[in-house]
Amino acid sequence: MPRFSIIVPCFKVQGFLRECLDSVLEQSYRDIEVIAVDDRSPDGCGAILDEYAARDDRVRVLHLPENAGLGRARNAGMPLAGGEYLFFLDSDDTLTPGALGAMADRLDEAGDPDVLVFDYARTYWWGGTRRNALAHVLAEAADGTFTAVERPEILDLLMVVWNKAYRRDFVEGNGFTFPPGYYEDTPWTFPVMLSAERIATLDRICLDYRQRRQGNILSTTSRKHFDVHDQYERVFAFVGSRPALASWRPYLHRKMGEHCLDILAKPDRLPPPDKGEFFRRTAELFARHKPAGEPVPAELRVLEGGYAAYRIKRKAGQAGRELARRGSQVRRAAGGPVRRGPDALHRRRPLDPDLVLYSAFSHRGVLGDPGAVYEKAREIAPRLRGVWVVRDEETAARLPEGVEHVLLDSPAYRRVSARAGFFVNNVNWPGTLVKRPGSVHIHTHQGTPLKYMAADLLRRPGARHGVDVPQMLRRADRWDYSLVANPHSELVWERAYPCHFTSVRSGSPRNDVLVKAGTHGDAGAGPAVRARLGIPAGHTVVLYAPTRRDYVRGGHADRLDLARFAADLGAGHTLVVRLHPSLATGPARGLGLADLHRRGVLVDATDEPRVEDVMLASDVLVTDYSALMFDYANLDRPIVVHADDWPAYTASRGAYFDITADAPGHVSRTYRELAWLLASGGWRDEESARLRAGFRERFCAYDDGRAAERVVRRLLLGEEFPERAALPKVPGPAGARDLLASK
Repeated sequence: MPRFSIIVPCFKVQGFLRECLDSVLEQSYRDIEVIAVDDRSPDGCGAILDEYAARDDRVRVLHLPENAGLGRARNAGMPLAGGEYLFFLDSDDTLTPGALGAMADRLDEAGDPDVLVFDYARTYWWGGTRRNALAHVLAEAADGTFTAVERPEILDLLMVVWNKAYRRDFVEGNGFTFPPGYYEDTPWTFPVMLSAERIATLDRICLDYRQRRQGNILSTTSRKHFDVHDQYERVFAFVGSRPALASWRPYLHRKMGEHCLDILAKPDRLPPPDKGEFFRRTAELFARHKPAGEPVPAELRVLEGGYAAYRIKRKAGQAGRELARRGSQVRRAAGGPVRRGPDALHRRRPLDPDLVLYSAFSHRGVLGDPGAVYEKAREIAPRLRGVWVVRDEETAARLPEGVEHVLLDSPAYRRVSARAGFFVNNVNWPGTLVKRPGSVHIHTHQGTPLKYMAADLLRRPGARHGVDVPQMLRRADRWDYSLVANPHSELVWERAYPCHFTSVRSGSPRNDVLVKAGTHGDAGAGPAVRARLGIPAGHTVVLYAPTRRDYVRGGHADRLDLARFAADLGAGHTLVVRLHPSLATGPARGLGLADLHRRGVLVDATDEPRVEDVMLASDVLVTDYSALMFDYANLDRPIVVHADDWPAYTASRGAYFDITADAPGHVSRTYRELAWLLASGGWRDEESARLRAGFRERFCAYDDGRAAERVVRRLLLGEEFPERAALPKVPGPAGARDLLASK
């Protein structure tokens, strides 16, 4: 008996069908059967299915004598299924690599629940990807099993059939089947989820939900959308047949009203002449099933009036949104919000030479170089008032105790930004911020550049997609000082940002803790971070920090099988993964990382606020082309560069030198080479130490553990404090020696 019976109904999808089947049959987990149902498709679907069945005995094809529709095609496949779990996969969608193995592991872990709910991502015809916005619901329910009563938020997820696996005995025991018509998932999913006694979740993107440009049934204008009323009648009939589910009637009543109004509001669902009839039938259904004594939510009260009143209210809402949109356009055209009165008054008041405004990583908290400068200023210059700009209340709540802050674009922000004498940031300030004469802007950057930046992106149209380089340079015109950690950075920043600033050979303030640990053997926060992350004492910690890819839409590329890598490291090792910040909230973590972290296979340290602490907690860094390697070199700990796609990376983004030729340690170009380096101990041999010493000489030239003090004393207090002298060797770019000519 296979673990999974995957039922794939097919109708007019010949352009997508091979990709769908390949995504299933090429999974590393093979204990499956595929029941492919040809729903009398008029194109080549039937022949494609027969072709796959001929070469893979796990595929069984059922050709229906006439078109039955999606729901009934699924029904036709169910009697042929012999697997322990049923999984209904639409034939234009695809499984993500490793999905079935992760599902099987979670089912084993949960003790074979009735239903397993997993995550998905929408993939758009133009190449974009967007993760399910409610993925946190799956993460919050990741332990054990539960019922819908215990976790009703599980019903807020998209009520579809294909983001779940169902225990076949549970389905057959309850007699669940699909009805005919559109919205056939509704009278399947609600009864299944309300009846299940044991539900488990998997916080992993297992399916890519294709958003087709055209051909999507639910985006087809048709009277068939009236089927939604019959589908909800079936849901209410099911609940009525089971007294134990009576308490769900108010919830289902509200869901039905919201669903039907959403269909009515969509411009491409109903023929315009039929919208009035759809509203009236919805209102009748809403009134017929209204639970006695239950109040009607404000947004659904429109169903208690007539269609004319609904149209008036909807047009009023549209008019309000249009006015807001036009106002936003006017403000953008003017360069930002139009402000009068108080802001102008603030700018007429004298600057406060003791007020320092800080921000880091687009207003995400006390982090990076600005954070290190702030902490040192509190220590040696308490008269300075440091205020942090944060993006929202949630970020503010995470600030350390005693940190003064303002919310971006709030009246308080405008007040302090008009009077601050100093501005410290590692990202450009918003374009609306007016630089007053006498104010000092200190830009810290975010590390040593390997890939092309700013003006150098003008020769890389793919890499600068979505980046307004001229606007970036206009904002950089406000810089007075640019902090640099080495001669290479000094040359790059002066070329990439052709603006009027002064380069300060300060070193990187955030690296002070790394320099001290590397020079004096001070572990810093390393042991505490290890304990917080649950890393066993005595383990060798391998930090894997991949960067984003400009040749992949969205920036994420799976370069390593993380589960395999963790297993190959063997006993006594812990794999810690730190994604690039730009990937932290996208689909990357849902493609297995979050689930592997939950299962204890590895540690996901992407959310650790201070990357310096994560570096201190590690014994070796494995990275591709992340700028983290330049900071990590200050620790004088081994670094391995995994450069399996270096030609593609440089072709798309561009690089200032060849990191594979001037590496901080050994370079692997295949996974086999990487695994051998870690297994053999080659990652910490004499050659590794020799390469690292040369790299440190070039790229840690100004880092001496006193960078933050240097910035505070020289730039904020105006005291004499020497720069680090440049080393005699100025690095030149490998393979592009004319690029870094000093201006």
